[in-house]
Amino acid sequence: MKSIILAGGVGTRLWPLSREYYPKQFIQFDDPSLFQKTFERAILLSGPQGIYVVTNEIQRYLVKNQIEELGYTLPDDHLLIEPAGKNTLPAIAWALQRIRITTGSETAAVFPSDHILGAGAVDQIRAAESLAHDHLVTFGIRPTSPHTGYGYIRPGKPLAVGNAVEEFKEKPDEKTAAEYVQKGYLWNSGIFLLSTGSFFAELEHYQPALFAVFGKDGEPDYPSLDAISIDYGLLEHSEKVAVVPLTTEWSDLGTFKALYDHEQHDAEGNVGKAEFISAQGNYVYAPDKHVGLIGVNDLVVVDTADALLICDNRETEQVKALVGRYNAAGDPVTRLHRQVHRPWGSYTVLEEGGPYKIKRVTVKPGEKLSLQLHHHRSEHWVVVRGTAEVELNGETRLLRKGESTYVHAGMCHRLKNPGVIPLDVIEVQLGEYLDEDDIVRFDDQYGRA
Repeated sequence: MKSIILAGGVGTRLWPLSREYYPKQFIQFDDPSLFQKTFERAILLSGPQGIYVVTNEIQRYLVKNQIEELGYTLPDDHLLIEPAGKNTLPAIAWALQRIRITTGSETAAVFPSDHILGAGAVDQIRAAESLAHDHLVTFGIRPTSPHTGYGYIRPGKPLAVGNAVEEFKEKPDEKTAAEYVQKGYLWNSGIFLLSTGSFFAELEHYQPALFAVFGKDGEPDYPSLDAISIDYGLLEHSEKVAVVPLTTEWSDLGTFKALYDHEQHDAEGNVGKAEFISAQGNYVYAPDKHVGLIGVNDLVVVDTADALLICDNRETEQVKALVGRYNAAGDPVTRLHRQVHRPWGSYTVLEEGGPYKIKRVTVKPGEKLSLQLHHHRSEHWVVVRGTAEVELNGETRLLRKGESTYVHAGMCHRLKNPGVIPLDVIEVQLGEYLDEDDIVRFDDQYGRA
């Protein structure tokens, strides 16, 4: 059995923790991240060489770095980089096409990369493998409450394993959700088990345009595809869909309410590092501040270096609408944290104002930035940890802790860490334009030139 991990989501309902350049599946709330936990789960089914990951260019190196942190390397042809997000059906079809080309007819488990899934789930998925030979298999969760944030599945006639699917239901209102729970409907987990044979046969029948792209062995013209989910595009039409209940803990951790439910609570139902006085049912995430809550109930308080969210715990679905407002205004606060991860390491914006910006740049051992120049800014580098190998207009020299250099605007330069410990450099940028798109790359080992 193979495994497919869908790792390109943004997780807008967990803003300001989750952002486009560092979404929730890669955040290490605890160690490891949700993506890493999903990868470890897939290893149990497929081994490390049987895993395929679909993501995007922004998250390419988050995927590779977090897999390497676990001690594994993903083969290059197992990492599929979407040039544009097209929802789940094209992503799954592309991964199954790659599996069919490289290994022939196979069955593959499909996992979102941002879900909590309890012990025993892998065994239950493996037990449904025979069902996938002639069905498209989805996995359902028995509801613990009438949740309005999930889709629902109505089970039909019993099969050897699980049930035929009678009907899929979209996210309901609270009254309808209660009716679904009473009638024995299941939450739609977004986890699937698909054989290449059954999947492509159904794709040809119900989505012939997509089958024309993925039913053959050539590379797809991905940007030209329509965006469509596997539920809407295939499962809701096919008569060969089965649902198997997963009797384990499950959560998509899609909202702060879901995070609140997942975490340990104190005697008053509070979650987080804070002082609570006459306060109940609150969720606090503010790792760099002392926080006190007095006389308030059911609040979500999330503080990061550049954003603060306060909302009612019963309204956390509305965070997505808030992100939409920032996006409409072109505000980068939904895309970037103060700390931005790069394939060579990361940088953190410490302070900025007008014609200056101060960063802490961290370069991993053996890594180097691209050979580049800036038209509109100069940079002053001060080494505060490790040893830096600096290339300026073709000349190379070493800088040690406490030493510095100046990079004029228009000067071709590169920073490398030749040592065995992380390199930390304080970078002071000066100029009238300091945005990240003022970079001209000449050489880059990560293919960005």
